[in-house]
Amino acid sequence: MTVGVIYTIPPQPPEDAMTQYLPAGVVSIGVEYRDLTPESLVETYKDNPKYLAELLEKSPPGGFTDQGISLHVVGEDGHEYVRFDVFDDDPHYHYVHKTPPGADPCNNIVKFDTVAHGDMLPWAIECLRHRLREMLTEAGGGELAARLDPAVLGPVVDEVAVLAHESRERFRASRKENA
Repeated sequence: MTVGVIYTIPPQPPEDAMTQYLPAGVVSIGVEYRDLTPESLVETYKDNPKYLAELLEKSPPGGFTDQGISLHVVGEDGHEYVRFDVFDDDPHYHYVHKTPPGADPCNNIVKFDTVAHGDMLPWAIECLRHRLREMLTEAGGGELAARLDPAVLGPVVDEVAVLAHESRERFRASRKENA
């Protein structure tokens, strides 16, 4: 059963300068503070008319605008399989399915229910710690999931949690200073 919305465009790539990756065996987990704007999304997809058309068709009036922490789960093959966008206004997560070369991307975006679950960051950290094997499998990374080593993953998730909390607090403080 598929939940959420399926896009046939890949998610906007992380900004290398804003992302710190921590190796965890067969995966790496990137921590990034993102400032998402309609202009940045149009810039990302402007050279692919098909992707741009889908983005504009599925965007809310005025486009997507949000900011917050993104946690990127990237396999040793370089493919991002899972992303947690712990955004201020519209928190959600992605299953970025591994598709054959030449096939359309399958980017499954699932809204996070803050009313039922509260702050998304602790939930995302718990998913990394206890549900990553299943989430990787859902996104087509079953071979990686079978080789996850909890003894390697656990300490890295601890470090990701600290980095994500520190990044979020640093950017929230800088927004208050600039307001």
